[in-house]
Amino acid sequence: MGSKNKLRRFRENETFSNVYQPTRDELVNEEYEFKGNWNKNVFKNDNPLVLELGCGKGEYSVALAQRYPDKNFIGIDIKGARFWRGAKTAVEENIPNVAFLRTQIELIDHAFGANEVDEIWITFPDPQIKYKRTKHRMTNAEFLARYKKILKEDGVVNLKTDSEFMHGYTLGLLHGAGHEVLYANHNVYKQEGSPEEVTSIQTFYESQYLEQNKAITYIRFKIK
Repeated sequence: MGSKNKLRRFRENETFSNVYQPTRDELVNEEYEFKGNWNKNVFKNDNPLVLELGCGKGEYSVALAQRYPDKNFIGIDIKGARFWRGAKTAVEENIPNVAFLRTQIELIDHAFGANEVDEIWITFPDPQIKYKRTKHRMTNAEFLARYKKILKEDGVVNLKTDSEFMHGYTLGLLHGAGHEVLYANHNVYKQEGSPEEVTSIQTFYESQYLEQNKAITYIRFKIK
């Protein structure tokens, strides 16, 4: 994507009512105005709140919002030029129950209050295979602790990935730490009984992986 195109998308994001772009300072050094108040101040209802972490182009968040109008969705990514597509679609198609937050996942517990979130989706994260990159792996113990802070007591996390490594690493960590694995499948499109919301909605990259005959894995779990 050219720099002119990126700048145009950044400028357009600033005009969208469904895009929120706090500074790092606002999140870390101040009490962010929407922390603990997303439903009350943004969605104006008490529906369940669902996050998609690393939402990319935002198409998964938008599709979930269309499928579940009685839930609120927030796609989160640091790359605003990517989720511009999802935000623009939601504006054009008047989908009121989806928003986008531009921030780093590391700051998630500064953007949301304790027990504010009902469900988290992690879709096709970078598996960070090199040992030095484990601190950036989105299901490591530190990240799970952040998610636990903002999730309700019965809140769940969904991990969907094409990486067998990420799938195995996460399952091992969950079992080792005594978390509750509700469902695990190493090839959701080839096995009967896979959750319909997992197989009926695809990200841009996921459809490419499927064309390459890559197995798509899925885990649903609770953090204890």
